[in-house]
Amino acid sequence: MKIKENLYNQRIISIDALRGITIFVMIFVNELASVKNVPQWMKHMPADADAMTFVDLVFPAFLFIVGMSVPFAFNARLIKGDTPKVIWTHTLKRAVALIIIGVYMVNAEYGYDASKMIIAPAFWGLLAYAMPIPIWNKYPKDFSVWLKYILQYGGMLVLIALYFLYVQEETGKIGITPKWWGILGLIGWAYLISVIYYWLVSGRLWAMIAFLVVCVAANSANLTKGLVMPEWLHFIAGHLTHVTLVTAGIIISLLFFDKKIENKINWPVIGFIVLFFAVGFFLRPHYGISKIQGTPSWTLISAGICTVLFYFLYWLMEIKKQTKWSDFFMPAAANPLLIYILPGVIYYFNLAFKIHIIPEYFREGVPGIIWSLVFSTIMLFVMKIFNRFKIQLHL
Repeated sequence: MKIKENLYNQRIISIDALRGITIFVMIFVNELASVKNVPQWMKHMPADADAMTFVDLVFPAFLFIVGMSVPFAFNARLIKGDTPKVIWTHTLKRAVALIIIGVYMVNAEYGYDASKMIIAPAFWGLLAYAMPIPIWNKYPKDFSVWLKYILQYGGMLVLIALYFLYVQEETGKIGITPKWWGILGLIGWAYLISVIYYWLVSGRLWAMIAFLVVCVAANSANLTKGLVMPEWLHFIAGHLTHVTLVTAGIIISLLFFDKKIENKINWPVIGFIVLFFAVGFFLRPHYGISKIQGTPSWTLISAGICTVLFYFLYWLMEIKKQTKWSDFFMPAAANPLLIYILPGVIYYFNLAFKIHIIPEYFREGVPGIIWSLVFSTIMLFVMKIFNRFKIQLHL
């Protein structure tokens, strides 16, 4: 793969803005999930509803942004002079880290036998959420090497210990299992598969488009009634559902930034917006729109919406230079993994030590919605403080 002499050498602030907005909304909807009596359009739609809300768009948007960032990340490493071995090692480590964190988070939620565990499930969950922070923190260059190793390897030992302290509810066996991979785990698998393919085809646009077609076809086949797949193929096809969104992000990134576009319309991108929506709605009668089922209509319509949102942000920020408003969201964009983990740390800390700060009044209806917005805003300011003190997770 060759270094690309184009916009991949620049910082595209509109990508950061879309990431920051997505994370802010993600924190809001995650907090809102525990609030009672809120409108259905502020929740995930049921699996069989054939519909989606903005809540069902958050996860696809994050996958889409991961895809948009792939060409930039590869180009940066090539400019840096990294060898293929270094790039592959980094890719594998990042994916494995996301999968591990995701599986631990899932097991913290359910599936344990509290009566047989040595430590309380809430305290187990607190450690499971907290330990990735010292393990994957991006320590400053002047930070004590020995203290860094103590924190990193100490965190790893705690995670290993947590594995053996976990007792499964149904079987009584020791150890955690991937009941499902969790949001971070699904991102890890989608990232790994997409990046491997991107590297093998040297980031060629036509090859990525062909891969998108394969992903949609595999996703459709996997959900077709009466079509039985081998278990290994079912596993791959299931992950290709999310790879579809990462690949869509890569394609849009290639269409936007391989050539500099100033004040003219990017017709190839417009074409893909139309294509995403057209194919998505064409497949809707056969599979429905369902985030929970991961239908091809959901992935393609989500890709279309994400492309429209990015196109608007690109026009507003890169062409019209209206960027000041995005400062509010940038702390989250600079530290996405930590801001994703931190609310879970707070939740399990309160649960473990039986701390109830928020009155029940704010766990229902309009007050609950307001509180969720306030909480999301507080998290952004906390990230701003963490970023200032160089507390940033870096996989």
